[in-house]
Amino acid sequence: MIFKPSALLCLSSIWGVLLQVTAVKNKSKVSQGQFPVTQNVTAIEGGTVNLTCRVDQNDNTSLQWSNPAQQTLYFDDKKALRDNRIELVRASWHELSISISDVTLSDEGQYTCSLFTMPVKTSRAFLTVLGVPEKPHITGYTSPVMEGDPIRLTCKTSGSKPAADIRWFKGDQEITDVEKKQEKDSNGKTFTVISVLDFRGDRKDDGAIVSCRVDHESLNSTPHIATQSLDIHYTPTVKILPSTPLPQEGQQLILTCESKGKPLPEPVLWTKDGGELPDPERMVVNGRELTITFLNKTDNGTYRCEATNSIGKNSAEYILIINDPNAYPGPAATDHALIGGIVAVVVFVTLCSIILLGRYLARHKGTYLTNEAKGAEDAPDADTAIINAEGSQVNAEEKKEYFI
Repeated sequence: MIFKPSALLCLSSIWGVLLQVTAVKNKSKVSQGQFPVTQNVTAIEGGTVNLTCRVDQNDNTSLQWSNPAQQTLYFDDKKALRDNRIELVRASWHELSISISDVTLSDEGQYTCSLFTMPVKTSRAFLTVLGVPEKPHITGYTSPVMEGDPIRLTCKTSGSKPAADIRWFKGDQEITDVEKKQEKDSNGKTFTVISVLDFRGDRKDDGAIVSCRVDHESLNSTPHIATQSLDIHYTPTVKILPSTPLPQEGQQLILTCESKGKPLPEPVLWTKDGGELPDPERMVVNGRELTITFLNKTDNGTYRCEATNSIGKNSAEYILIINDPNAYPGPAATDHALIGGIVAVVVFVTLCSIILLGRYLARHKGTYLTNEAKGAEDAPDADTAIINAEGSQVNAEEKKEYFI
């Protein structure tokens, strides 16, 4: 059989097509077990993230990364999108890894890795971008604050995604009674968080540090912190401290006026019994100390120390009673007092017993009346005298007994 050249050319073309179709079918059979594998990733705004696509078995089939807009980033080792932030990390028949630096919130979305088999197989990885909160700042504080006045502090941070958490502390103690609110920023993706702390100025808080702490997963356990030192002004507190608890005649006594306040009260005013100190030569004032060089009983009285600052004034009193060292009771005097007390108790008990006994005997006392025999003088003989006697047994009256 003789074929024309045109027929031969047609047969060659058909044969080539059949070979290609057979090759594609064979490749499809080989790649039935192939499938790209990716993983979701999280990046911090401004940081760098890697996107990796892997295939366990690959017969020289191409891999491709595409962005959320379905733009090709890399096809094997060939860069397709002109973006200097995107770089090739690794390209082989089993892996295609790329990196994106200086990540922005607009980079967030679903990225696709494609394996060009018949049919094309894909795997998707979602890139989450965390918005980093701005460093917070505290507003609303005006120094100084008078004791008892209200204080309102406001802490604010913007740019967080998701919304950041704000916590308040006074020293190391957390304050939980606060107001919080959040609102979306103009870009529609990040949040502004505001927290308000209300309290009243107290002298114990003077010099305390109030801190506002912003916690967020993008900060890697290193929170942003803003601080505010409190300056509280308050009236003085006054206390008098003697140099000895039992001042005695002839000794020296130093009274120290301990005053605390803000502003610091200076100087202090000493008085005795509502008037000036009576003896300036023996009573010397040096700053906050009153020194009485030689005590005597005329120094007894009430000493007052008064401290004043721009907020107000306060005072304290000390009552001085000088002890006589010779009259100080010793152990012997104490024993004598004890014995005297016991004797007094015994005498008292004895007197009470005598009085009770006398009252008892008086209630049971008897009165007996008796009559003597009369008429013995007129009787002619003794027998008649006895018979006629008023006190005889015949005429005798019964004895009577009276009880009181």
